[in-house]
Amino acid sequence: MPERLIILDRDGVINRNRRDHIKSPEEWEALPGSLDAIARLCRAGYRVAVITNQSGVARGLFSINTLNRIHRKMLDQLQAAGGEISAIFFCPHMKDDGCECRKPKPGMFLELAERLKCSLRGTYALGDSMRDLEAAHAANASPVLVESGDGRETARELSAPQFAHLADVPVHKDLAAFTAKLLAAR
Repeated sequence: MPERLIILDRDGVINRNRRDHIKSPEEWEALPGSLDAIARLCRAGYRVAVITNQSGVARGLFSINTLNRIHRKMLDQLQAAGGEISAIFFCPHMKDDGCECRKPKPGMFLELAERLKCSLRGTYALGDSMRDLEAAHAANASPVLVESGDGRETARELSAPQFAHLADVPVHKDLAAFTAKLLAAR
């Protein structure tokens, strides 16, 4: 049986998004229901991975050490809720740096697939931005839009002709709503 994997963006899916970036562990705040949703996925036999752009590193807003402390807070709170994240992939670059890892490019998704020695076809990848959906689509994963974070704005963009290839992307209120529907269907 193939491994069951769910890929999540971080900001706007797991935690509250900030326009000025999450720059410290104190600024990281889980969205209501997100940690419980991840715990439910884990109990149902899913592995959860996070793929996130973190250009605040390149901008000098926070260091890799601080990013690790932010992720430690997330992991500790998730563990207290009964869940875990198997892997966190992040791109520290800015949009104009020309890297292959920054979403909407699929580099982090492809690296995850290579490390896990799996195909991402049929793997749900949840995000709240067009770049999340584009990266998942480019990696042959199954993009899912959540309306938390910037998701409501992104949902309006889906009807634009240039995003016709994403017209059938399912939309859920948030990670908790996606999880409830997924697990009810099993």
